Amino acid sequence: TDGSPQPPVTVGTGSPDGGAGAAGGGGEAFGDRSLNQGLSVLVGLALCVTMLGLGCAVELSQLGQQLRRPVGLLLALLGQFVAMPLLAFLLALIFALDEVAAVAVLLCGCCPGGNLSNLMSVLVDGDMNLSIIMTASSTLLALFLMPLCLWIYSRHWINTAVVQLLPLGAVSLTLGSTLLPIGLGVLIRYRHPRAADLLVKISLWSLLVTLVILFILTGTMLGPDLLAHIPASVYAIAVLMPLVGYALGYGLATVFKMPPHCRRTVSLETGCQNVQLCTAILKLTFPPELIGSMYMFPLLYALFQSAEAGLFVLLYKMYGRDSHKQDALGEEEDTDISYKKLKEEEVADTSYGTVTTEEHNSIQMEPTQTAL
Repeated sequence: TDGSPQPPVTVGTGSPDGGAGAAGGGGEAFGDRSLNQGLSVLVGLALCVTMLGLGCAVELSQLGQQLRRPVGLLLALLGQFVAMPLLAFLLALIFALDEVAAVAVLLCGCCPGGNLSNLMSVLVDGDMNLSIIMTASSTLLALFLMPLCLWIYSRHWINTAVVQLLPLGAVSLTLGSTLLPIGLGVLIRYRHPRAADLLVKISLWSLLVTLVILFILTGTMLGPDLLAHIPASVYAIAVLMPLVGYALGYGLATVFKMPPHCRRTVSLETGCQNVQLCTAILKLTFPPELIGSMYMFPLLYALFQSAEAGLFVLLYKMYGRDSHKQDALGEEEDTDISYKKLKEEEVADTSYGTVTTEEHNSIQMEPTQTAL
């Protein structure tokens, strides 16, 4: 070391399972400056590509319709900045997390929706327009509400070094930097729709690839021994938080008396967080010696939210899709019946003769007169 004093980190006192030492002791693993800078560049690029893809998915006409009837905006507000931050705060209290782990969990809970929900909404026959509008709305609302939620819910750990150094200004700056790729994506959608469709697909694939790369790189830099010492409570929260988020979103849509396909959409939008943004904030705004292995929490969350969403998609494909088809078939049958009645009436009005049956199975045509 260069002999410079380390920040007065008071970790390891708030967790009964001793997990804070693992959480805060991962700073030395980031000592390789080249790997550390490379990871920062990868995180920044992943965030830019994700936000560009989000912007390319937004159509101005649909945005105007949603603003005139802002149900999607309201659901995004309630789901992403009321339900999820409160859930993250309660889980951090229930599992008695130390301040380092609590900040990582709160950051993830206060993040806006992610692009994963758009892909999953397609797979469960959801409302794609509602999904995109909710993701875009929560991303824009995050500029103001995410720092506010972090400030409110971090009060419980206010006497710790991590929270006292919580860089709300840097968080706001990182959020503000996402506006440029989003605006560029909206412009590309307006001018070049085909190119926008291609960029949306690229952003979805890059989401999966970068998460895998980040998981491998972070795990390599931190070391398997340190990862094994991440508290079991952190893993439990990474499992429970998206699961409860999906349930809260479905319940929220039920309260608003939305149709089933919209309920599935809101459920996925609420539980799926923008983990690229969470990773970027942790990586670009916090010193490594403060956060350490908690860089892994958003990646763990991404892993479990994807697995649980994939399980929901599988269950829907196996069981729920039949009822969806029956509902659609019922609507078509009603239309066919009314169409048949209409045709029968037309035939009766324009008939040139009627067929009557007599005894001994004889058939006789009775001519009718038509007015010319």
